[in-house]
Amino acid sequence: MAEDKVGSLEEEALKRKERLQALKRKTEDNKENKNEGASKLPKPKFRSYKPQDESLKDKVLEDAKPGNVEEEVQDQLSAANTKVVIEELDISNLAPRKPDWDLKRDVAKKLEKLERRTQKAIAELIRERLKQGQHDLAAVVNIATSDQTKSPTRY
Repeated sequence: MAEDKVGSLEEEALKRKERLQALKRKTEDNKENKNEGASKLPKPKFRSYKPQDESLKDKVLEDAKPGNVEEEVQDQLSAANTKVVIEELDISNLAPRKPDWDLKRDVAKKLEKLERRTQKAIAELIRERLKQGQHDLAAVVNIATSDQTKSPTRY
């Protein structure tokens, strides 16, 4: 058992040694690439600086010449003069939405359910009052709807 540990330790040491050598080779390759990269430095371009050294004067860029602005202005003016015909105008895109529009949208389904339940409850109240002895249908309906307007449901 002790021999197994020694053998595995030796194997691990060899693997570690190989990894270190591979790392050394990699770092040496990187150093060589950096040295080659250092020899390939970018050449300067002098846009607004006039060098005094004669050897650098050939790297000076010429002054930029302005483009023909008159043509561009004429193009923009002609584009502004042409009338754009809008076939369909959606007013909802022009008018800003109220801050609570998304809340109302989310609650709409629940409100529909409540409205149905409210209508059923009104119908039941009307039936009950008819059973109690009030035979005038118009009076019963008016009483039920007035009760609803006096105590509106809160959402």
